[in-house]
Amino acid sequence: MSRLILASASPRRLDLLARIGVVPAAVDPADLDESPLKAERPPAHAARLAAAKAALVAARHPDSFILGADTVVGAGIRILPKAEDEATARKCLTLLSGRRHRVHSAVTLIAPDGSARHRLSTSIVAFKVLTAAEIDAYLAGGEWHGKAGGYAIQGQAEAYVRFLSGSHSGVVGLPLFETRALLAAAGLLLG
Repeated sequence: MSRLILASASPRRLDLLARIGVVPAAVDPADLDESPLKAERPPAHAARLAAAKAALVAARHPDSFILGADTVVGAGIRILPKAEDEATARKCLTLLSGRRHRVHSAVTLIAPDGSARHRLSTSIVAFKVLTAAEIDAYLAGGEWHGKAGGYAIQGQAEAYVRFLSGSHSGVVGLPLFETRALLAAAGLLLG
C-alpha cells in the first residue's frame, strides 16, 4: 500500500487526523506563496491553496498519496489574513466582533497515479460582540499567532462563539468528514 504524506506543518492537522485513526507516514510541508489572487473569493482561495500544496509535495513523493489542506476565514468577500502580529489579530477580531463569518476549509488528496480528489467544507461562525477588554485578554494569550482570521476556535476563542453551523474540525483546520470521505474513496480507510 502507498504511503500517506501530509503536506502541512500544522500540528492541529496531525491531531485531527489522529482522531480518525490516521497517522501519516511523513509530514512534508509545502512552502508556497499564499497571497490571494486578484478578485479571488475565499472558497476559491482555500481550494486553490489546498490543491497547490498537495501538487507541490506530490512532485517530491510520486509514489505516495498526498493530503493537502488550507483554511481561509472570509468576511463577506474579504479574505482575512493569518495573523502574524498583534495589530493584524486585533483588526481581525474587531471586524469579526458581533458578526457572522465563513470559514472555508479545503482538502485535496493526490494519488500516486496523479489523480486528484477535492473537497470543500464551509462553516458559519458568529462571535458575540467582543469588548475591548476581551480582545486585549485574548491577544495577551498569544494563541492567535499564525491563525487565519486571528483566532483559534479550539482555544480560548471558543468561549466567544455564539453560533456555529458546519464543521468544527474544519474551522480548526481540517474538516474530518470530508477528509475521511476522500481517504475512504481512495481505499486508505475502511468504509
